[in-house]
Amino acid sequence: MKPGIHPPYGPVVFRDRAADFAFLTRSTATSDKTIEWEDGNTYPVIDVEISSASHPFYTGTARVLDTAGRVERFERRYGKRPADGAR
Repeated sequence: MKPGIHPPYGPVVFRDRAADFAFLTRSTATSDKTIEWEDGNTYPVIDVEISSASHPFYTGTARVLDTAGRVERFERRYGKRPADGAR
């Protein structure tokens, strides 16, 4: 890597306020706000709107589409095709 052209890469805390969840990782993102972490050190903190702790896919609260109901509704509206494949 060329020296002097890359942003500083260091520890940052990402915090999901909705789920009261935070994790420490390394990133080039930075913030003026800081937080004291469990290890006693102070790190920049970035508040995020959604994380794995609050996203419906990861929490198991994701809605499943009712595909069978949609097919049945389509068949009621437009009629079923003949079973033997004749047109």
